[in-house]
Amino acid sequence: MAPVTSSYEVTSSIPPARLFKATILEEKHLHKILPQGVKSVEILEGDGGVGTIKLTTFVDGGEHKTAKQRVDGIDKEKFTYSYTVLEADGFNDVIEKICCVIKFEPSADGGSICKTTNTYHPKGGAQISEEHLKGGKEMGLGMVKAVEAYLQANPTAYN
Repeated sequence: MAPVTSSYEVTSSIPPARLFKATILEEKHLHKILPQGVKSVEILEGDGGVGTIKLTTFVDGGEHKTAKQRVDGIDKEKFTYSYTVLEADGFNDVIEKICCVIKFEPSADGGSICKTTNTYHPKGGAQISEEHLKGGKEMGLGMVKAVEAYLQANPTAYN
């Protein structure tokens, strides 16, 4: 089966540099920003740059327990981040990996437009369902909005 790509955008009132820093560069602190969803983000291999392997552990009782990802690219000037989700308990026998690209662009009102493209690579002849695509989009949208709310409530954080 061929890979399936899903793209979406979400707007934020937070400027790209600050949103990128809180969401990507300081990802190890996501448990403070998203305590209802993320328990921890730890580096298993590497220094945080390209090739780094990270393990995200989600809170107990959530839909997912863990996800392992590899950093594929990071551009601090263009606010672009690419990574591959290599393992996740939600993959089952359907998904081999998910390749993700996130770009934070400035919006006309001084905020950001977060553009995300996820490419789902199925295992063997498995079919990627709309449910998988919807779940990935909802998780991404929810994360950006939660980080935005945290930054609005904490105006000196991640400047």
